[in-house]
Amino acid sequence: MSPTELVYGVISYVVFLLSTTCHEAAHALAAKLGGDLTAFEGGQVSLNPVPHIRREPFGMVVVPLLGIFMGGGLIGWASAPYDPFWQQRYPKRAAWMSLAGPAANYSLALLAGIVIKVGFFAGVFEPGGMLVHATGGNDLMDGIALVLSLFFELNLLLGTFNLLPIPPLDGFTAVGLLMSDNMALRMQEWRLRMRGFTYIGLLLGWRIFEPVFAPIYQTAAALLFAGSFHTK
Repeated sequence: MSPTELVYGVISYVVFLLSTTCHEAAHALAAKLGGDLTAFEGGQVSLNPVPHIRREPFGMVVVPLLGIFMGGGLIGWASAPYDPFWQQRYPKRAAWMSLAGPAANYSLALLAGIVIKVGFFAGVFEPGGMLVHATGGNDLMDGIALVLSLFFELNLLLGTFNLLPIPPLDGFTAVGLLMSDNMALRMQEWRLRMRGFTYIGLLLGWRIFEPVFAPIYQTAAALLFAGSFHTK
């Protein structure tokens, strides 16, 4: 691994760690507001990565870093604890709790996009590199552009993937918002019975993700670059 690849990998991991922490903290906060204090009492209503790492050390540290250093790409996972009986009693609240994680990712992507857009109009960023890079070859601004690009792309990816309506992803529970309480409850009961098929659901999600994500990313990038004063 070259020094450049190492620096890119470390920055990518830091962005992943912060983005995943925000995702899980949003789940935990929404659950607390809905009456489930499980994650709150476990310290997950926090933007400090440490409580989340303690819960999922392999998914948040070991596997992502191994993927980076072995050239397999960045992959990882995290989770926030919740009370399944609370979820059964309040399926709509559980649906809002599930939606909170992807909403946090989309909010981070939007924030990064706004800063990038300001950079376009200020003349310090232009399209290129990973997504954008600094005009004039300024190393510091290039580093900032890389971090913003990673926040934009990774959070758009995380938000979209987790919204797929496939168990165990957040989208499966969030669909309950479109259903009656009775139907949402039945879905949650079915999900609890299907816990043994978690990895099958994840593999299915990855199989269908690319054709779902590609048009979403293209549309988001087009909106980001629209009206830019610095285009190639």
